[in-house]
Parts: sequence; C-alpha cells; structure tokens
Amino acid sequence: MSDLPGDVERLTARLETLERRVYTLEHPAEECVLTPVQEPATMQAVQSAEAELSEQGGGVFSVLGKALLGIAGAYVLRAVAESTSLPKLAIAAIAILYAIAWLIAATQTRAGAWLASTTYACTSALILSPMLWELTLRFKVLPAAMGAGILCGYAIGASALAWKRDFAPVFWVANGAAALTALALTLATHDMPHFIAALLLMVLACEYAALRNHELSVRPLVAAAADLAVWALIFLYASPPSSHADYPVLSTAKLLALGFSLFLIYAASVALRTTLYRQKITVFEIAQCMIAFLLAACSLIYFVPRGPALLGGLCLVLAGATYAATFVFFDHAPERRNYQVFGAWSAALFLGGSLLSLQPVYIATGLAVAAVMATVLGVRLKRQTLEFHGLVYLVAAAVSSGLLNYVFRALAGDLPGAPGWSVCVVSASAVVCYAAKKPCPVERWQQQLLHLVSASLALGGTAALLVQGLAGLTALGLTLGAHHVAFIRTLILCLAALALAFSGAHWRRMELTRIGYATLVLAAAKLVLEDLRHGHLEFIAASIFLFAVTLLTVPRLARMRPRA
Repeated sequence: MSDLPGDVERLTARLETLERRVYTLEHPAEECVLTPVQEPATMQAVQSAEAELSEQGGGVFSVLGKALLGIAGAYVLRAVAESTSLPKLAIAAIAILYAIAWLIAATQTRAGAWLASTTYACTSALILSPMLWELTLRFKVLPAAMGAGILCGYAIGASALAWKRDFAPVFWVANGAAALTALALTLATHDMPHFIAALLLMVLACEYAALRNHELSVRPLVAAAADLAVWALIFLYASPPSSHADYPVLSTAKLLALGFSLFLIYAASVALRTTLYRQKITVFEIAQCMIAFLLAACSLIYFVPRGPALLGGLCLVLAGATYAATFVFFDHAPERRNYQVFGAWSAALFLGGSLLSLQPVYIATGLAVAAVMATVLGVRLKRQTLEFHGLVYLVAAAVSSGLLNYVFRALAGDLPGAPGWSVCVVSASAVVCYAAKKPCPVERWQQQLLHLVSASLALGGTAALLVQGLAGLTALGLTLGAHHVAFIRTLILCLAALALAFSGAHWRRMELTRIGYATLVLAAAKLVLEDLRHGHLEFIAASIFLFAVTLLTVPRLARMRPRA
C-alpha cells in the first residue's frame, strides 16, 4: 500500500499526456498554445528586425525634426536682423557661425549614419546660402570680397572636416551649394573677380581630393560653375564697353589671369595624375581640359592685341609637351587611353599652332615638312600614331595650299595655269610620304586607309602637274582648244591607270590597284561628259581607243604576280 501514491501520480501523468495528445490530434492549429515550447529563432529575428525598423523610423523623424528646428533658428536670426537695431554685421557673424555649427554636426554623426550627415549638411547649406545672398545684396552688410571669402572658407572647411572620416555627402553638399551660390553672386553682384577666385579655389580643392584618390569629389558641378563664371566674364568684357558699364574696370592682366587659371589647374592636375601617379585619364578630365583651354584661348584672343599669334606659339609649346608625354610616359603603358588622348591633343595643338602662328604663304610648306617628318619617324619607329599625324598634316597642307582645287580644275574644269610653288611642294611631300610607307602582307583597315589617302594625294598632284605641263608644251606649237585639253586628260588618266595597276601588282600595294580601277571609272565618266561633247571626231576616236586599250590591259596588269 506504500506504493499506491506513486502509482496514482504516474497514472495521473500518463492520463494528462494522453489527453494532451488527443487534443493535439483534434486541434493541430492550437498546438503552440498548449505546448510550452521555446520561441523559434526565426520569430526572434523577425521581432528584432521590426524593432530595428521602428528605431530607424524614429531616427528619421528625429533627424528631420532637428533639421527643421535649425531652419527655424535661421528664420529667427533673419527676423532679428530686420526688426532690431542691433548691428547687422554681428548678426551676420552669428548666422554664419550657426551654419558652420550645423556643418560640424554633420561630420560628428556616427559612422554609417549617412541620412543624418546629409540632412545636417543640407540644413547648413540652406542656412548659409540664402543668408549670404541677403547679407550681400539686400542688407549690403558684407562686401563681395568678404562673401566670396566666406564661401571659399566654407567649402574648404567642409572638405577638411569630411576628409578624415570620408563623409562624401558632406563634401558634395557643401561644395555644390558653395559653388552654385558663388556662381549666382558672380552675376548678381557684378563683382566677378572675387567670386571667380573663390570658384577657382574650390576647383583646386576638388582636384587635390581627386589626386589623392578620395571619392569625395563633386568635380563636375564645381567645374561647370567655374566654366560658366569664366565664360560670362569673357563674354561681358569682350563686348562693347556700353554693355558692361555698371561692372568694375578690370586690367588685361587680371582678365588673363582669371581666364588662364582654370586651364592651368586642370592641366597640372591631369599631368600629375597621368604621368606621376600613372592613372587613366577620365572622360570628365578630357572634356574639362578642352573646355578650360578654349576659355583660356578666347581670353587671349579677345583681350590681347596680338592674341592669335601668341596663342599659336602657346599651342606649339603645348604640342611639344604633349608629344613628349605621349612617347615618354604612355608609349609602353598597358592602358592605351592616355596614349591616344595625348596623341590626339598633340596633333590638334600642332595643327592649330601652325595655322595661327605661321604666315599664310608658309602654312602649307610648314605642314608639308611636318607631314614628311612625322611619316618618316612613324615608319622608322613603327608608330602608326605618327603616321596618322603625318597624314593629317598632309591633308591640311593640301587644303591650305589649294592643291585639291588645283587637281580638280586640272582634271575636270578649266585649266588653272602654272601652279604655285606651295602646290609643287605639297605634291612632292605627298609622294615622299607615300614612298616612305612600307607595305605589309596583312594590313588592318587603318593602315589601308592611311596608304589609300596618301597615295590618292600623291597621284592627284602628280596627274594635275602632268596635265598642266603637257598642255603647256602643246600650246607652244598650236592653239590649244577644248578638244586638245580633253584628249590630254584622257591620255594622262589612262597612263595613270596602267601605271597604278602595274605598280600595285609588282610591289604588292593593293591601294594602288584600287586607285587604278577608280581612275578607270573617272576616265570613263570624263570620256562621256567631256570628250564626246567637246572633242573633234579624230580626237574622240583616239580617246576611245586609248580607253579601250586601258580597259583591256588594267585587269591583266593587276593580276600579274611579282617575280620571286
């Protein structure tokens, strides 16, 4: 009987277990209510996420509330400035310090709190920019120089505060707001030099940040503001004096300094980044350097009496520097963008410098000599870039000398008469440039284009000179008529087609063969449009005979194989 209580307890426990199991089978949805199991980990994660989201939502409201309080304080300061007799300069100092305090608060937030730092930086900018606008324009408390200095100090101070902890939003907001405010005050105050100087210092700070590989830069916005300010300066002061009578008088040195400083900053930045730090030039840097150079060039042309000649000399100096950088620093670099960009700048600067600095009678000769030198060096050094530059200079020389017009008139229009010495020099240079190029068994389309254009210029100049010379010899013995000129042209074109077909097959220069077939097409068109219209019967027959023989012979010559 002593074991009876224990048996009863065990029986009771088993009955409870059975009841629980039966109830669980009959009510499976309520199992969690009767079974005192531990809360799953997933439920804990959901609850913690909900708690974190609720905390973040409360943080957003807290940040926005503090920002609105800050803006309300700015309105209080403005009301005090309007309604009291307190010194407005003291209130201005308090307002500026108030905006700087919010900027410092933006950099003192905990790491990762980008919403708070961005909001406080925006609050600081919204306090400072309108306050400076009214203090400078409405209340006339701050002179333009002081306003520009405050904006510059604000931007540089924000950069220094954001630098250590990499607060990119603070850097962007502060520099962007300061740049836009400086641009607006540049146009509104009519005191352009001080605010342009402030913009230039902001540009310098952004370029220094980029040079140190800090991803804090708001470079495009600051650069655009500086570009617009410098362009407005050049536009206004290059206009008649009556259009900017209410603007202060600026000396030529100050105008040139403001125009050239922007270019010098970007030129130095790009040079250091690409040569010293071996970084790839960006699309922004390419475009901005070109814009800054154009602004500097415009300031030199508009504000200096001999500006174009000085600009030409500057372009030649820069062309030498960029050529040196191209082949000293970037020639063997694996990244080819720097090589291509600096090479293109070199050619453009040399071409522009030649056109601006040389007298018109010497432009064609100078470019022709440069074309020969570039082509020969390109072939010797195996640099296709130099060969392409030589072709560019040769085409420019042909245009400036009138060679293209001379060729057209000699082969299709009225005979132009004796050629000028520049036409002869450019024609000879085209022959030398093409002869210097070496044929390759397998050529890319770029090489084929180089050879085709230079060969076309050489052939066109030579053919035009032959037509003119043969016409001159014919005129010594008889009166030259239209039918004589037509036959002479047909004769020269047919001989040129035969020579081109033979030379192309013999020296394995496919471009000569292609030009030979193109010459045949030109001869056929000339035969219909000129010989049949202006020729006599005997000269028409002779022209048709020459063309028929050429038409039969050219394909055979083109298929000839050179002897081993």
